[in-house]
Amino acid sequence: MEPSLLADIAAFARGSLRPQRTRVTTPGGLSYTEGPGGPTRGGSATPRARVTTPGGLSYTEGPRGPTRGAEARGGPGGRSLGFVPDWSVDLQVGVVKPWLLLGSQDVAQDIRTLQQHKVSHILNVAYGVDNAFPDSYIYKIVTMLDVPDTKLTNYFPECFDFISRAHKQGGVVLVHCNAGVSRAASVIIGYLIQEDGLSFQDAFSLVKRARPAAHPNSGFMQQLSEYNPCQQGQRGES
Repeated sequence: MEPSLLADIAAFARGSLRPQRTRVTTPGGLSYTEGPGGPTRGGSATPRARVTTPGGLSYTEGPRGPTRGAEARGGPGGRSLGFVPDWSVDLQVGVVKPWLLLGSQDVAQDIRTLQQHKVSHILNVAYGVDNAFPDSYIYKIVTMLDVPDTKLTNYFPECFDFISRAHKQGGVVLVHCNAGVSRAASVIIGYLIQEDGLSFQDAFSLVKRARPAAHPNSGFMQQLSEYNPCQQGQRGES
């Protein structure tokens, strides 16, 4: 071995190395940053997926909802869609009907709250949220993205069928997404329009009274205001 190389090795100090972080993307499209302290966010990898909508908007969504409140940006100007992040625990349950409830993922993962409201069925329309108590409740997962370009009516049939079946069985249904603000609220509004024949405004007002935080994104509001189940052949029986 060359003397100069031996000298370099002898003089080497680990403290002189600069910390490095590596961006890892899984085969399923989820990504996180791995570094000296382990994965980001306090040592546990938080999977996030970079999503590009059909309209060209893109954002990063994770288990607690879109990154930075789903500030989706599209085009050269980087247009913000104005979603607001909320990392606090939210156990408020919106009782739309005695058997139809609206809430956040926190409600779906809190056994006491579920038992208090006698929940039997849970419709999970969140992204990246596992069903917490699969042995105790009847679940249905319908993964939806909380962006205006999402076509709500594509998801309505299986959502509405699950809700109606649960009601006919005498069950109590919780519909939840990540924050219990946009997706889950939109599904219930659509359900009320279809099954109860309510106008969009009446259905929206009913949901808003039950859960004041409910606020579908702009694209969902537009779709719901134009939703006509008779024209789409989706009118059911309540």
